[in-house]
Amino acid sequence: MNEPTAPPEDGTDDHISAEEQVEAKKLTRLKSRVVYETIRQEGESELKRPQSAMWWSGIAAGAGISLSLMTEAMFRSHLPDAPWRGLIENLGYTSGFLLVMLSRMQLFTENTITTVLPTLAHPCRRTMFGTARLWGIVFTANMIGTFLAALLIAYGGILTPEVTAAAVEISHHVAAWSASDTFVKAIPAGFLIAAIVWMLPSAEGSEFWVIVLFTYIIALGDMAHVVVGSAELFLLAVTGEANIFKLITINLLPALLGNVLGGTGLFAMLAWGQVSDEMKEEKD
Repeated sequence: MNEPTAPPEDGTDDHISAEEQVEAKKLTRLKSRVVYETIRQEGESELKRPQSAMWWSGIAAGAGISLSLMTEAMFRSHLPDAPWRGLIENLGYTSGFLLVMLSRMQLFTENTITTVLPTLAHPCRRTMFGTARLWGIVFTANMIGTFLAALLIAYGGILTPEVTAAAVEISHHVAAWSASDTFVKAIPAGFLIAAIVWMLPSAEGSEFWVIVLFTYIIALGDMAHVVVGSAELFLLAVTGEANIFKLITINLLPALLGNVLGGTGLFAMLAWGQVSDEMKEEKD
């Protein structure tokens, strides 16, 4: 009876040749580089887009992402106040992201990685200025979009009084966070949104589920997303439930900084670190 052979100490499979093992390693590295290059080229394309296109797409994204708040409020108004309510209610949070990301609208937190990769690859005045320009336009446009959506939720008559009241209740929960709490909660949210952007090129056919899973985690983990959060904060402001200055300084700006740190400072740098040495070796 033949005794089973122990696997090689280096962890390789002795059923394939050395040449095949080398090829497998190359393909593994190639996959990361293909994802990187796909996002980098998309970032280059975004940096060249006309300002008017970014502006209107950003406003549409701000209005569209507000669907997350509205759908959550719809669930809350129809569900009993039970311990399990959040498990279902937070599914509503995914709806705005599905609308915006699958429609290819300009969402600020996506650009914390998309437009940063070209800057990391070619740090120069053009890429740095282009990234700053795009961030400024898209963030401002997103805020206008969420502000208009907040006015519509409060006074447009598109929701029942029960749903509107639920939206205000949800918004009070976000506004109750301190600046430090908001900042800390925003870091993982920024990281996860950047991770979605990184995964989408290799998730062909499964984009819906990738977006749903990771945005559901953001909601279930009670994390802070600056654009969705702005819709909630603006709703409180336009209904007179809270002071706008407090909402911006204590909640909105810390969420912005946390999302940027999570998306750019952590994920984009880690993504760049995966391929930077290989890109340098290829150039050499």
